[in-house]
Amino acid sequence: MSVPKVGIIVFPGSNCDHDAYFAFKDIIGVDTKFLWHKEGDVGDRNIVILPGGFSYGDYLRSGAIARFSNIMQDVIRFAGNGGIVLGICNGFQILCETGLLPGALTRNRDLKFICKNVSLKVENNKSIFTYKYDIKENINIPIAHGEGNYYCDENTLTELISNNQVLFRYNDNPNGSIEDIAGIQNKKRNVLGMMPHPERASDIRLGNNDGLRLLQGIVESVI
Repeated sequence: MSVPKVGIIVFPGSNCDHDAYFAFKDIIGVDTKFLWHKEGDVGDRNIVILPGGFSYGDYLRSGAIARFSNIMQDVIRFAGNGGIVLGICNGFQILCETGLLPGALTRNRDLKFICKNVSLKVENNKSIFTYKYDIKENINIPIAHGEGNYYCDENTLTELISNNQVLFRYNDNPNGSIEDIAGIQNKKRNVLGMMPHPERASDIRLGNNDGLRLLQGIVESVI
């Protein structure tokens, strides 16, 4: 039996790291620590979170500089060995920059920053990230991004769909993402990238905890 140990990577410009910490440490109650981006490895963590924010100020393009941070080489190794990785918003962008997930996140369709609750549909509940949801269940999760428009080429899109890698779709696409895609997993099914923020929907005191089951599922999958 493994003990869940969550590591939350902090980049210059991360601003959702403490939200993620609160969700895992205070709500779910598991061993959680911050990992500064200059560290060389993820240590004894068996779950790694790349939080939202504006790593390196989103200069060049979102996630492009963070991809070269010291710790990311070990995150790539960690994921390659089956370690669980969740990239939220800017974290999703970083995962695409590293190649751990296919595709790219581009400017929103209307070229405006969007911050609001959105309705998602659970496309696949046979994953460590979504097994606590019902298939086709509608959930509400907030978004906050200016570059959340997911794009990939036609061959990649065909692979994503045929491999059941699309986990979440928008019911009312706010940013122009191809095929309404809001979150995808890798082929090995241990890495998830999503633009919506489940950590911001993990406490009923804030009026919504639809994201809590995703975080709980990750934790319980390593026990």
